[in-house]
Amino acid sequence: MSTNDTAVFFAALSESITQNQFIKLTLSDRRYKSNELKNVFIKPVQLKSGYHLSFVYRYPTKDVTKNYDAAEALTTLQHMLDKDFFKADLFTTAKDFHLTITKSGKPILTQKSAVVTEAPSTEHDKTKKRYVKPEHNIYLRELGITSAEGKVKSDKQDKFRQINKYVEIVESIVHNAGLTANFQIADMGAGKGYLTFALYDYLTNGLNLSPQITGIEMRPGLVDSANQIAAKAGYEKLSFITGSIDTADLPATDILIALHACDTATDQAIYRGIAAKAKVIICAPCCHKQIRKQIHPASPLTAITQFGILEERQSEILTDTLRALILEAFGYKTKVFEFISTEHTPKNLLIVGIQTTTGTAPRPEVLEEIKNLKALFGIEQHELERLMGI
Repeated sequence: MSTNDTAVFFAALSESITQNQFIKLTLSDRRYKSNELKNVFIKPVQLKSGYHLSFVYRYPTKDVTKNYDAAEALTTLQHMLDKDFFKADLFTTAKDFHLTITKSGKPILTQKSAVVTEAPSTEHDKTKKRYVKPEHNIYLRELGITSAEGKVKSDKQDKFRQINKYVEIVESIVHNAGLTANFQIADMGAGKGYLTFALYDYLTNGLNLSPQITGIEMRPGLVDSANQIAAKAGYEKLSFITGSIDTADLPATDILIALHACDTATDQAIYRGIAAKAKVIICAPCCHKQIRKQIHPASPLTAITQFGILEERQSEILTDTLRALILEAFGYKTKVFEFISTEHTPKNLLIVGIQTTTGTAPRPEVLEEIKNLKALFGIEQHELERLMGI
C-alpha cells in the first residue's frame, strides 16, 4: 500500500499521535465474509510503559484487547488494511480521515472537519474513586505522602493506594455494622498514623460522621508527632496515646482495629475488643509463631509439615481459623478476606468480626468445632483461648 492517498492517511495518523490529536480509529468492511473478525476499534491509552494504542478486536462472541506502541500499531494497521479490511476511519482533533480500498485495490481518501476537537483521556482504567483527596491535605503532606503542592510523590503511590483501599474497606464495614454517627474507634499499634488519619478524614469529611478516634502506639516519639499533625489538621476528635495493645487504657470502644500486630499481639487485640464489647473488631494478623511451635497433625496430615513453607502456611491458616471461630463463639459474625500488602509486610489477610449477640457465655457448638480442630492438628491451646478463659 504505497499510493498517495494511503501515504497521506498514515502520515495524518502519525502526526495525530505525535501531536496528541488522535481520538480513535475504526477498521470495518471485512475483505472476506468468512473472517470472524468483524471490526477493530483503536484508541489511545497511557500505560506504565508509556503511550500506546489499544486495539479491541471484535468477534461475534467476544472482544480481544491488545496494546501496541506507536510503531507496532502502524505496522499492524498497514497489515490489516492489506489483508483484512476495506475501510479505515480516523478521527483526530484537527480533521477526520476516511480511507476506502476498492475491490480492485485502489485507495480513496476523503477528509472532513473534525467532529470532536478535544483530546481524549488516555487513562487505561476508569478513574477510581479516591476516598482520600491529596489536594490541600495537611496530614498527607506532613507524613511525606504528598508534596507541598498536594501531588502524591512518585515513591508514595503504592502507599496512597493502600490508604484508599483501607478506607474503602472500613467504610463498608462501618455501614454494615449500623453504627450511629457518634462512635469510638481504638486503633491499636497505630505507628505513624497513615491509616488512622485517613480513616478519620474520610469518616468526618467524607461521610459527615463524628467519630472519636484514639491511636495507640508504644513509641512516644511517634505519638508526639502524630498529635502535632492532628493539631495542624484541625482534627479535634483524633488523638494518640502511648501504650501497648495488652495494657493501654481503652476508652469506650465501638470499633477496635489492630493491623499487623505480631504473633500473639493479634490475640491480645481481639481479646481486648471482645472484653470491651466492641461492635466491630478488625485485625490484620502478622506472624503465627505460637501455633507453629505446637502443630503436630495426626496421620495422614503429617505430610503437610514435612515441608517448611507448607507447614508455615498451614500454621497461618490454622491460627486465623481458630481466631475467627473464637470470635464466632463470642457473638461475632466473622469474615476473613484478603486486604492488601503494605510496604512493611506481605501479610494481607483481614479478620473482621461484627457483633450480633451480646451474651457473655460462648456458644458450645463453636467451642466443639475448636476442640475438634485442635485435636486434628495436635494443638494444646491457642493464645486467644487462654486469654478468653476457655
